This record gives sequence, C-alpha cells and structure tokens, in this order.
Amino acid sequence: MEKNFIKNIDMQTALTLADLVTYQKGQVVSKTFVQNSAVSLTLFAFDKDEEISSHESSGDAMVIALDGEGEIEIGGEKYILKKDEVIVMPAKKPHAVYAKEQFKMLLIVVFSQQ
Repeated sequence: MEKNFIKNIDMQTALTLADLVTYQKGQVVSKTFVQNSAVSLTLFAFDKDEEISSHESSGDAMVIALDGEGEIEIGGEKYILKKDEVIVMPAKKPHAVYAKEQFKMLLIVVFSQQ
C-alpha cells in the first residue's frame, strides 16, 4: 500500500482551504497535514481574541492568511495580516499570533536538514 505524506485531507479533490477548519467559540482549532523533521503544514482557525503566545521555532515559518485579520508579532514588532496576505517569521526569532477578529491561516514551517 502506498503511503501518503500529506494526511487529513481528501486526495485528488479540489477543495477550498479555509473551509477545511471551522471556528469554535473561545478556541484555536488546528488541522495538521504534515509534521516531520523537514516540514510542518498546519491549518488554523482562531476565534476572536484567541492567540498562540510568544515562542520560537527552529524553522522558518510562513503564515498565509485565509480569512479575517490577525496580528503577527515577530521579535517585538507587530504586523497586521489580512486575507490573502503572507508573512515569514524567521527561525529562532520569538513570534506570536493574535486574532483581532476570527482568523484562519495556513502555517508552513521549513526546518533545516543540516
């Protein structure tokens, strides 16, 4: 049997990414598609005023906004991210995500293989 590297999503089906995760009151909901030593691919839905507090990653992290508006903090500097915008959070630099309103995003983290 062939092993799929991407999970939790229908294969060979055209889908709307933002529809694959739903908002839940007072929560951050996530769906992981890939998690390994090379890459992490996770879809998030933040209810208004929910957050992921400041932390660091060993990989570069790209956030793609799919719905709503989020506040991304990188190294103490704040950025507003709206639907269809993207920002990269460099590895080993503290970052956080706060939902100013309901906010969906795709997070892609790429880790060094050295």
